[in-house]
Amino acid sequence: MDLRKRTWASISLANIAHNYRIIRSRLPEGCKFLGVVKADAYGHGAVRVSRLLEELGADYLAVSCLDEAVELRDAGVKLPILILGHTPAEFVSELIRLDLTQTVTCEAKAVEYSREAGRLGQTLRIHIKVDTGMSRLGFLCAGSYFDQGVANIASACGMPHLDPEGIYTHFAVSDETGEAAERFTRGQFDLFTRVTGALRERGITFRLRHCANSAAVIRYPETCLDMVRPGILLYGFGDGGSLGVRPCMNLMTHVSTIKYIDTGLPVSYGGEYVTDRRTRMGVIPIGYADGLLRSLSGKCSFITEHGPAPQRGRICMDMCMIDLTDLPGVDLESLIEIFGEHQSAETLAGLAGTIPNELLCSVSKRVPRVYAED
Repeated sequence: MDLRKRTWASISLANIAHNYRIIRSRLPEGCKFLGVVKADAYGHGAVRVSRLLEELGADYLAVSCLDEAVELRDAGVKLPILILGHTPAEFVSELIRLDLTQTVTCEAKAVEYSREAGRLGQTLRIHIKVDTGMSRLGFLCAGSYFDQGVANIASACGMPHLDPEGIYTHFAVSDETGEAAERFTRGQFDLFTRVTGALRERGITFRLRHCANSAAVIRYPETCLDMVRPGILLYGFGDGGSLGVRPCMNLMTHVSTIKYIDTGLPVSYGGEYVTDRRTRMGVIPIGYADGLLRSLSGKCSFITEHGPAPQRGRICMDMCMIDLTDLPGVDLESLIEIFGEHQSAETLAGLAGTIPNELLCSVSKRVPRVYAED
């Protein structure tokens, strides 16, 4: 351990490769693999993960915004990159220069992109986003909006200086169980296929149709069309143990200070926790500025070589306290696992009332990523 690294995230590239191969093995023949590397690859490091996916034979990458795409291009990543979010039309020249694919979510944005690409004498590659029930981004096509939505998509696809390579939608509850969730997801897919069918009748087809996110790859294989978009599944969560994907991040720290505190003394901000015995208290250099959610205060334990150490008092910005009274073998510089091999991020997420995606993405930039090939 390099003690200059007060807290660090150990990333297993071998596990990411393992997960990629498992997911790929489930895809129908000819179905392409788009790796979602937005939010710094869910905290795992977008550049390193993207380079690995490129080596493994992935077909596409997806990011949230232009800045994330620029980071990858600057690092030499050559794979096609889809921007899932909005990019102002003034940056069309950058999109074209960097060979990026832009999502188009409404006719008005298609007009702006076409106009700007035309001014440059260039063509912008786009993917159409269809809103089938997420009620976030995309051409509205549900219910009474169907005919107008299809017409608007057709109009966007017919604009000069745009290359409509793909069309996609996003499932809202494909990771939920129960009849209602299944009915809603199948309804979204049915609407998407009706939209693409209506466009086909107008002579408009796409080289890439994609719907399946992580959960749909597992639960709704019929939605794996020309391409799939696994995100959290690639990083080892979301399969419920059915596929054997492996978590890829261990968030680690060490004991920096140990002190003895008498009975009846408050610990940390607010004094909410009060010792009920003479306590051997450890201080570890990780806090909410590192991504350890403050909402976990007093609800969890962290893993030592000698067993779990309960977290005490409120989690601070840069550190928090753990009870080592019953763990005499834990000493200064002893390793502490926040989550990883011995305690799943899913466990901590449940205690915080959230999902592992948030825990992974919350690990801040000041936490160095240490990569292991094996």
